[in-house]
Amino acid sequence: MNHTFYDSHIHLTDTQYDSFLPSILATLKGMRIKACSVTVDISTASKALRLFGGKDANNIVYNFVGIHPQYAYENISSFEDMVTSNINNIDGIGEIGLDPIYYDGTKNTQNIQNQVFNKMLTLAETYEKPVSIHSRQSLDNILNVLSTYNLKKACLHWFDGSPQQLEKSLSMGLYVSYGPSLVYSRKKQVLVRSTDEGKILVETDGPVSYPSCFKNIITLPTSVLMSVIRSMSIVLSKSPKDMADKLEENSVMFFD
Repeated sequence: MNHTFYDSHIHLTDTQYDSFLPSILATLKGMRIKACSVTVDISTASKALRLFGGKDANNIVYNFVGIHPQYAYENISSFEDMVTSNINNIDGIGEIGLDPIYYDGTKNTQNIQNQVFNKMLTLAETYEKPVSIHSRQSLDNILNVLSTYNLKKACLHWFDGSPQQLEKSLSMGLYVSYGPSLVYSRKKQVLVRSTDEGKILVETDGPVSYPSCFKNIITLPTSVLMSVIRSMSIVLSKSPKDMADKLEENSVMFFD
């Protein structure tokens, strides 16, 4: 199959990849895989601009930068300046979002997360960039916020909402991505069957580790992405070629 495959969400700036990143990039190119690199804070965003800001990387890596809700206390003005001065080397904004797991028990953390999320969305809207969104335990709030913006494209990465939330997300024109847990999670398989095939993306979220069949390997698109695509083809009763065709078409629409 002469396809280009897409990993729509991976943390290539994570230190777990540092010692062999050149090999990863070479293998991605050899396997015709493009990867969307996302960041979580100012440090990883700065690192991404150093690593993936050049023209060579653009053939393989989509360079997304963002402040994850876990790091909402970072200097948002500094991040905004970084984005503004490097906008031609930035393909999208992410990983951004909301997550009550990181609340400290006061309203302050929640307010700061909301402020940072809105700043990130404003940057995406201003510069017409797609966004990759973290929505753990916060999907209803995120959908409400997104409805107030005019975004180019938005993807709810690692979708884990209810069927009702999925229906609302799709009605808003959002993309949703599924990762390695699709291989063994019945819940994810049910969600995929209910998803508009034109709005599905796939991801690894590497280097996040997974239980079950991926327990002892470093999560990389070169090692697990094909398993996700194969499992999705089975769940949707499509041939692997037709599934790959559809995912390539969707990814081109989202990224390019």
